[in-house]
Amino acid sequence: MLKQPLVTVRPIALEDYERWCLLYAAYAEFYAVRQTSAMRDQVWQWLQQSPPVISALVAENAEGQVLGFLHYRVFVRPLAASLGAYVDDLFVAPEARGQGVAQQLIQAVAQIGRENKWSVIRWMTAENNLRARACYDKLAEHTHWQTYEIKLPILN
Repeated sequence: MLKQPLVTVRPIALEDYERWCLLYAAYAEFYAVRQTSAMRDQVWQWLQQSPPVISALVAENAEGQVLGFLHYRVFVRPLAASLGAYVDDLFVAPEARGQGVAQQLIQAVAQIGRENKWSVIRWMTAENNLRARACYDKLAEHTHWQTYEIKLPILN
């Protein structure tokens, strides 16, 4: 049995920028998504806005090193007349995987949800991301919903 590291989950802070950039770039690389520093800067700006367009939690070890992050945003659920949250991104540094960091990040956003009376937290992952799916299967229900998308050109 792996011993879970002493991890603190907290909201992202300004001083996390450099480590977050490294982890976010690694996340993009993991999914083979082209990402530029300008794109990361845009996301960082969204995280810093008041109110934020998207929110983030980070998990840090006892030495203060950020091991992972979770981006989430609140959405309305008209049919349920409630609010929910969508986890857009969740990433744990390769050297910290298998130690419960992702689980702690998900549990932290779930606690925020309970405190704010959200009715659901949703996320998706790649079908072939078996390691993540094994973690998620312990924490959440795999639904029968299919994801669809329409790609739109980005206009400047």
